[in-house]
Amino acid sequence: MRFQRLRRVLDDANYLHVIDRSEQQLAKLLGVVLVVVMIAATVQLVVEVALALTVEGTPWLDAKLNKVLGDLLNLLIALEVLQNITSYLRRHVVQIELVLLTAMTAVARKVIVLPPGAENKPALLAGLGVAVLALAGAYWLVRSLTLRKPPARTGPAIRIRAPHR
Repeated sequence: MRFQRLRRVLDDANYLHVIDRSEQQLAKLLGVVLVVVMIAATVQLVVEVALALTVEGTPWLDAKLNKVLGDLLNLLIALEVLQNITSYLRRHVVQIELVLLTAMTAVARKVIVLPPGAENKPALLAGLGVAVLALAGAYWLVRSLTLRKPPARTGPAIRIRAPHR
């Protein structure tokens, strides 16, 4: 009796159903955690900017601007990750284009908030340049392929009931 129940659970269709449901629940949990983090980060950023505005002579065109821009771009990256999660929940596929765009935003953030003196680090600049080129090339390749042929998998694993013998 127990062996048959275990065999039924480990049957391909049932197993795929359990895995699919587990992935969905985990994606929902990650989405909720990400929303909580984004709300806390937004409140923190608003409070930080409001406090900086009350202090006379805050150097906005110095390191303070870099920090605020970095924090804003971090929130935008978090929004893109949330879009990745919700897209997965809607379509049950990981959208590579969206992942690559998120990665390009992260690299762009790094370039924008480079500290003064970064021009003296040629290896860092070359590495960021190579990352930008690689991500742009990957995005172009994926985009050109998806324009020709739509993705094959567009839904969750289908549970097929085997006929009773």
